[in-house]
Amino acid sequence: MGTAVTDTEQATTTPDELADFDALTGRYQRELMAHCYRMSGSVHEAEDLVQETFLRAWKASASFQGRSSVRTWLYKIATNVCLTNLEGRPRRPLPAGLGTADSLAGDALEQDAEVPWLEPIPDAAVEVAERDTIRLAFVAALQHLPARQRAVLILRDVLRWTAAETATALDTTTAAVNSALQRAHAQLGERGLTPDTVSPELTVEQRALLDAYLEAFWAKDIDRIVKLLTYDATWDMPPFLNHYRGAATIGELIGSKCPGGVEDMPMIATMANGQPAFGLYMRQRDGHFVPFHVQVLELDGDRAAVRHVTAFFGAEHFTRLGLPDRLPADYRPLPAAS
Repeated sequence: MGTAVTDTEQATTTPDELADFDALTGRYQRELMAHCYRMSGSVHEAEDLVQETFLRAWKASASFQGRSSVRTWLYKIATNVCLTNLEGRPRRPLPAGLGTADSLAGDALEQDAEVPWLEPIPDAAVEVAERDTIRLAFVAALQHLPARQRAVLILRDVLRWTAAETATALDTTTAAVNSALQRAHAQLGERGLTPDTVSPELTVEQRALLDAYLEAFWAKDIDRIVKLLTYDATWDMPPFLNHYRGAATIGELIGSKCPGGVEDMPMIATMANGQPAFGLYMRQRDGHFVPFHVQVLELDGDRAAVRHVTAFFGAEHFTRLGLPDRLPADYRPLPAAS
């Protein structure tokens, strides 16, 4: 769960300390980044929203009288900055959230670069305590909520604000907050998601699974990849509209549509959205490797298997995750746990 933030907490920053904005930025940057990411579904937008939050806070610092903690004050500003930014903007979905039918492996790939897709966020960009509420499935589900419902659910369920505190932050009534939260719960309930539906720390078996997964792609061993997936595993890959269900279908997709062959696809392990992830590279004609896509994996909670993969195409995702923009021809993948 995210860190509870309420007006009743003891203020740990005094109004006088607002003068040191460099220290203030360093102190709250990452947790506000997580907050703005949950609201927007975009890393680059969240970065801008956090900066706008600090700018508004600096301009309003003279009027801050310490009635709440500085943290709570900043969250209130950030939430309203996000709501203003979201006015008139489309939600950021994943392909499976568009309501279209599952694709067959043989279907032509359909790309839509105009859709503002949900983006992965590096674990390094947020506080450790925030990682359980930035899971990809949870943030994707949030994008289906109207912006104010999204804000209410985050403030109430993630930050653990009271209904009264939330109403004050959003300039509305407690009754309206409770009604919005009820509607938000109903929508998320249809998807079986809450902020608490997260996986525990990786087990020894799951770490071994990630090593096997990396090795299977390096060998392009389709049978082994299929065995590492749950029977009803799902796969999507923005900006392509296609999404797939079933381990056998996903294996056929990788075998027929993925251009790499044996020892053409090294992967580097990383973490995104509090989940295991891989940057997958593709060998070029001169032998070196360039970014292909970033896979964010959702593991089965009961056994060592992969139940969902979101493959994000675009070199910008590698940059944000701090992954190399090129690998030499003699590169060989290291175990994911190393």
